[in-house]
Amino acid sequence: MMLLLAQLFRSRWFFICVHVALWVLVFLATTRLGGSAPPLRDTVALSAAAQSPAPVEKLARLLAPDNFPKSIVPTNGTSMFSTRHFIPPPTPASPAPTTRKVEITYSGFYEAGEARHVIVKLGNAYVDGSLGARVTTNWFFSDASYQALILTNISGQTNVLPLNTKKEIEVPIL
Repeated sequence: MMLLLAQLFRSRWFFICVHVALWVLVFLATTRLGGSAPPLRDTVALSAAAQSPAPVEKLARLLAPDNFPKSIVPTNGTSMFSTRHFIPPPTPASPAPTTRKVEITYSGFYEAGEARHVIVKLGNAYVDGSLGARVTTNWFFSDASYQALILTNISGQTNVLPLNTKKEIEVPIL
């Protein structure tokens, strides 16, 4: 069925017939199909103008500002229904931090005489110190080798830093 319709729409005769029919319709439309326009004339209105069914003139007196009662309670005052019951109490301020974190990187060591000197990068600055020296507020160099550095603090905790690896340590704020 679809094949027959497709062949019909593709045929040359169908196209010519549709084309001729459209030109005939254009010709008839331009010649007004042989008819004439209806005669136009002015007529006299047989009825009076329509009136509004709502008595609008009475609304002006009804909505005048003198008809409304005066407010007893001031408009900008607090309402008797307002309450502070649902407002949460202020949160207490959090205590100031007592420690901060510092990035430290073990860069290696060298021996000058009998003492080993350790080189570490603390934040953005390089620190050079011998074993037993203070690195930061409470951390000390404990031992150094080719692969790792051991830090010890006052309370006896140790921290192992591998070579060329960033690590964060906690330092008390003074």
